[in-house]
Amino acid sequence: MGILIHVAAGLLFGFGLILSGMADPAKVLNFLDVTGSWDPSLGFVMAGAIAVTATGYGLALRRPAPVIEDVYDLPAKWPVDARLIAGAALFGLGWGMSGYCPGPALTSLALAAPGTIVFVIAMVLGIAAETFMARAARRSVAD
Repeated sequence: MGILIHVAAGLLFGFGLILSGMADPAKVLNFLDVTGSWDPSLGFVMAGAIAVTATGYGLALRRPAPVIEDVYDLPAKWPVDARLIAGAALFGLGWGMSGYCPGPALTSLALAAPGTIVFVIAMVLGIAAETFMARAARRSVAD
């Protein structure tokens, strides 16, 4: 049952990205271009997402346990460390340069645009490289 809920959530997310136009990297780039062809629609999508998420968390956390799990698995609020800040900065830099963040990029693969395919391949390679480096660092600390 849990997998079906995850599939439904993913389909809903992808449909919302396409419906809102946020799978188009030009929307993001135009949002960031405040002195040129500025497009505020990304801000409205983010505000709507924050409102829905805040409401959902508010309702869900009133329950003693989640619907499809035994316990809540919420991320820690702290520590805000150098790794988190560096990762956020690199994410923002990549998003600003390409107009894609991971969700819309994966959703946009269905359009088979060459830029999207190259971006997703590069994103997967970046994830693999960081995973490899983190594992190597953990091994060297353990030795």
